[in-house]
Amino acid sequence: MLTSLGQDQFQTHYDDVATAALHFLADHAGEQAVESFAEHQMAALEERLRVAVDAAVAESGVDDLDTRAAALARALSEEGFAASTRPVGLGTGLAGLQLCQGHCPVRSVATEFRQFCDAETDVISRVLGVHVQRLATLAGGEHVCTTYVPTGAFGTGPPTPDQEAAAPPRPYHPVPTDPSTTLHARREDVR
Repeated sequence: MLTSLGQDQFQTHYDDVATAALHFLADHAGEQAVESFAEHQMAALEERLRVAVDAAVAESGVDDLDTRAAALARALSEEGFAASTRPVGLGTGLAGLQLCQGHCPVRSVATEFRQFCDAETDVISRVLGVHVQRLATLAGGEHVCTTYVPTGAFGTGPPTPDQEAAAPPRPYHPVPTDPSTTLHARREDVR
């Protein structure tokens, strides 16, 4: 992961030109044109990612979500996204993989035009073949782009002892027992 200062070191004046061009496009052709442009730009990335993931699956002989996600992270890293994956929620119904991207080559543009983040999320979903949930983005001010890839009951099987040991502890958050915090008590306050 890079700090904001580190991210800014990769920014160029071309980013300003690209942002100005997208503002011009939005003003003269509408937001739908910007969305179409973002999707068009991501289509080329999707093709390169798909080729890399399919090659990794063919080489390993294993076509499961873990293999595809690990290959996707490697391919994204080769594209400049500094990506990694790790299991999350092991042993729960919320088991999944977390795909993190520590750098975004289009962060300055995506900060103003979130259509790029949305199009990238769609690419990740299609390449992995499952619905994914974007939780955070560098363009949104977070320190990393994070995408949750659910595995749950249809996931990659029970966690291995190594995965279980590497999983972060799951904190316990008790439900408040103070009656003033219950939904019924709050409804009464509104009446």
